[in-house]
Amino acid sequence: MRSTRHSPIRIPPLLGLLAALLLPLTITLAPPASAATAVTANGTAAEPVRIMPLGDSITGSPGCWRAVLWNRLRSAGHTDIDFVGTLGPQGCGQAHDGDNEGHGGELVTNVADQNLLPARLAATLPDIVVMHFGTNDVWSSVSPDRILAAYTKLVGQMRASNPDMKILVAQIIPMNPSTCPGCAQRVVDFDARIPAWAQATTTSRSPVTVVDQWTGFDTAADTYDGVHPNSAGDNKIAARWYPALSALLEPGSGDPGDPGDPGDGPCTAAFRAVNVWQGGYQGEVTVTNTSASAVSGWTATVVPTGGARLTQVWNGTLSTAADGTATVTHADWNGTLAPGARATFGFLADTSTTSGTPSATVTCTARGVAG
Repeated sequence: MRSTRHSPIRIPPLLGLLAALLLPLTITLAPPASAATAVTANGTAAEPVRIMPLGDSITGSPGCWRAVLWNRLRSAGHTDIDFVGTLGPQGCGQAHDGDNEGHGGELVTNVADQNLLPARLAATLPDIVVMHFGTNDVWSSVSPDRILAAYTKLVGQMRASNPDMKILVAQIIPMNPSTCPGCAQRVVDFDARIPAWAQATTTSRSPVTVVDQWTGFDTAADTYDGVHPNSAGDNKIAARWYPALSALLEPGSGDPGDPGDPGDGPCTAAFRAVNVWQGGYQGEVTVTNTSASAVSGWTATVVPTGGARLTQVWNGTLSTAADGTATVTHADWNGTLAPGARATFGFLADTSTTSGTPSATVTCTARGVAG
């Protein structure tokens, strides 16, 4: 990231020689992991699913959330995967497939303007792209319209490489460095635009799925400089990617329910306040399918206290009544929930400056699987 370029550390000659002598031992102790070759039912080798982590230094320098995610996927039985990219591993202290496309300092608008992605795609041929990109653009005060136009161009290039490309796009993690006082709000403004962009861009053949990396991420606790994740942040980022990526690796998973019963299914909704400031707050609602069958859609009702009104929603579609009651309907990518599965949407709310701790009454209804 542009925010934390450091001067090279000068190493005394004796220490440098010692490090050089120990380097082979380090490599021997922690060899890079490689993708396993899966075998089909008839005994032939199957190609692993090729996954490209795409972004800037949050993804690649060193981007240790990739190591956490890789090992969690492997532990869950996803052995037929291959992380790909033109860049190699950069440490992280645990064996993993470190190939990636996370170029430190890059702006997604520059990658689009300079047509840098097609060659990288041609060299690696991914089936899935996991993209956390745009932090440097936000830092540089590039407008959300320009960033999203770059996103659109990159998606077109991905689909030219692979018409069946599956694309996971992050609402990027918060940013609050001391040298960029406006960055925190600019991230909020940009992230709020991503769900509508994704809804307009997704297709049934090449879906674009939004993964909320913003909600619940604390720059004070989860970064070492207000921008780049520390170990706690890496774990949070990997935990957010995991369910969306795992779902792509297990198509058709989950209980399909009774196709003859399109009626409503029960669900629950839970509210929590994520961040509070004078005159407003950020909230989060989690919708859970509590029925024994999959549901094909949900609607949550949010009644905030203290005269608060929802102003922005992501991972859902907002409508607001005159009394301030908000109704949020699922987005295209998070409406279908298997039994016990959850979907989360976030929102911003305006309040009076005298409002106390935010609270809201939330309820939900769910639709069963259509016949």
